[in-house]
Amino acid sequence: MSSVQVLIPCYNYGRYLPGAVDSALSQQGVTVKVTIIDDASIDDSAAVATRLAQLDSRIEVLRHATNKGHIATYNDGLARVTADYMVLLSADDLLTPGALQRATNLMDAHPNVGLVYGHPVVFRDDQPLPPARSGGYSQTIWNGHDWLEQMCRAGRNFIYCPEVVMRSSVQRRIGGYDPALPHSGDMEMWMRAAVATDIGRINGADQAYYRLHGASMQRTVYSSALFDLGARVAAFDAALSAPSPIDAARLRRLAHRSVALLALRDALRDLRCGTPMDRQLDVDDYCAFACELDPGIVAAPEWRALERLRANGPSPFAARTARLAESVRSRLTYRYWRRRGLEWPVTRATSTSI
Repeated sequence: MSSVQVLIPCYNYGRYLPGAVDSALSQQGVTVKVTIIDDASIDDSAAVATRLAQLDSRIEVLRHATNKGHIATYNDGLARVTADYMVLLSADDLLTPGALQRATNLMDAHPNVGLVYGHPVVFRDDQPLPPARSGGYSQTIWNGHDWLEQMCRAGRNFIYCPEVVMRSSVQRRIGGYDPALPHSGDMEMWMRAAVATDIGRINGADQAYYRLHGASMQRTVYSSALFDLGARVAAFDAALSAPSPIDAARLRRLAHRSVALLALRDALRDLRCGTPMDRQLDVDDYCAFACELDPGIVAAPEWRALERLRANGPSPFAARTARLAESVRSRLTYRYWRRRGLEWPVTRATSTSI
């Protein structure tokens, strides 16, 4: 059986740690080793990790004497990987039953694939754990460069994180997380992987649980939409700056254009659906951000629509229509991503049913 090392970084998540560890060790069809990296937690995380390791020899614990932050914690875990495949699983997330076997089976059969992801079930901390799909499923394999171009066209990350299984040899080849990207380091990692290898996806079966709760960094430190857009740009720039076999300059321009359009669409949504006077300063920030990325964005239809809206203001009817259109667009986008893992169809992809 293939061996998988599940890295579980933990900071003050002792209450979630047993669940994350159990979701890894209960995986069938693979040999699993768990490495818990506690980043000097001030709750009972270290004691919980130690107790779990005493109960199962497949668990090892690394504890920082001082808090190093999440990027250094991730990289400390990566340095300890010895298995064929690896997973980075936050202590507040979970793997679904069969996730590791599905992913490693794909990579065992296709040595050209170095990263496999799938659909994560997003759930709220105050709700029961939803059921995960695990029946019939299919596989999609993309040329890594094609997949990377689709990310640049979308201007966003297609992957949450816990659903990723990576070939350890690929991880060693591309290196660890960039300390300069504390918010978008995972996105930049996936892009580096796509430059080096092909990308696979499990369709129709859920691969992980992603927990939403008030203490997560996405809900506290990194909650601003404009901050998120800027972090994406930093990830694109970092991934597309190193010498590589791809036309990095073209992809970088494409990514800048895509993120600039997303900024304008965010501003349009805020003005149409919110209170214009309250959002005016935000709109100025979005426009300046978009122009800095792509000065030619002033010729885009979104820019002209924004100018008209700022001059005339939205009517109550337009606001209701915009809210309805945004709701429909969000649902359709989500359904497409849930089924295919992207926002647009990718050429030269191959799919097989399992």
